[in-house]
Order: sequence, then structure tokens, then C-alpha cells
Amino acid sequence: MTFLQLIDCRTSRLEEMDRLLDQWAEQTRGKRTATHAVVGKDRADTSHVVEIVEFPSYEEAMRNSKLPETDRIFREMVALCDGMPTFTDLDVVRDARLNTDSARRFFEILATEDDLSPMTGLIEEHYHDHDPANEQDVIGLDHFRREMDVWRGGFDFAFRIEDQLAEGDRVCTRWSWEGTHKGDFLGIPATGRKAAMTGTTIFRFGDNGKIVEGWWQYDRLGLMARLGALEPTDL
Repeated sequence: MTFLQLIDCRTSRLEEMDRLLDQWAEQTRGKRTATHAVVGKDRADTSHVVEIVEFPSYEEAMRNSKLPETDRIFREMVALCDGMPTFTDLDVVRDARLNTDSARRFFEILATEDDLSPMTGLIEEHYHDHDPANEQDVIGLDHFRREMDVWRGGFDFAFRIEDQLAEGDRVCTRWSWEGTHKGDFLGIPATGRKAAMTGTTIFRFGDNGKIVEGWWQYDRLGLMARLGALEPTDL
């Protein structure tokens, strides 16, 4: 179970504390078990500082606390605080990564819903799509829906999410796709052939939690070859 340690303190020497945390990160590289650290400053009281450190488990946090570098940095941090910091140990009982969940929901809707109307809740009206297979970027939700309907009309398909990584306002999804060519696709009549490919999509999210921009990379050339749309070449 993911474990969080919340460190609450007061200090007028935040810049020195920030440098101290940089030292700890450098000196414990390859040894620490902490996976994520966030430091927040109270807007109403700038001397009030909270640090939240994430670990894979309580046991890993205990291992981290026993590092000599952690012990030394802690003593130096206390010296920068106006009084002794307080510690709160938290077991994570809910971890909602909202943008990641929305990206996953996008692929579910694309493959399983009867129509694309649910996309309205996920994608901004001025959505900007970058697909290297298109000569021009697709701008706008309605235009993007029409683009997706080309795929939905040409294939019965499903996605499998292989990996997802989130950083700031972006979510990167590595996916696998399998489909059966059931209808006209870019001028290619239905062949009944099964095809598969892999790809990666990066979505950028706006302040309201909707997708505002997307970048796609996938093996479209290989897909066209499997549909028999490409002439073999002699090497």
C-alpha cells in the first residue's frame, strides 16, 4: 500500500531548506526509496511549510529513514525550522489520477461506445490534434469526431493500455490496437483481414481537466501493408 509522510514545519529559511533537500536527493541517489516529494508554502502564512513524501509502502519508508544521509539531512532541517517539525504518517486509501483516468476513458469510448457524444465531456471544443499521417492538423472537436468515425467505420477494433505516464498537464499512453477490417477505410474496401499495431499518444490537459491537444505516433504504414494497400518493392 502506498504510504505518505507529511512533514509540517515553520521556517523563515525556505531557500536554505530547498537547497538542503536538493543535497539529500543527490546524496541518496540509487539508495532512497522515496518516489515523489512535494513542498508547499502556505499562501496565508509564508513561514508555514508542508512537505509530502511518497513511498511504495510503510516498510520502504522505514528503510529510507535508516539511511545515514536521511538522518543527517533531518538534523540540519530541524535546525532551519522555528521549532520541531510534526510528522503525520498516511496510508493511501484513494489515489485518483484524474487526467490519467480521463485518457484511459478516451480509448474506451473510442472503441466501445455506439457514438462519440461522450467525448464532449473529455475533449475541449478547440481541441488540436497532431497526427503525422495527416497533411494538416485537425482542429476542433467536431472535426476530430469525423476523423475518428473514419476508423470506426473501417474497423471493429479494441485498444489495450500497456503503460501510462503523467507529468504536469500531460499524459502519455502506450497502447496496443487490434481490429478487423469491416468497411471502407481511406478508399480501401473491406477485406475482412485482422490487423494489429502499437502506438503512443500524448494528451495535454487544460485547466478544466479536458483534453486540449494530442500527439499520435503509430505504425500506419504497417497497417496499410497488412490491408494489401501497398505494392511490394524489390530491394
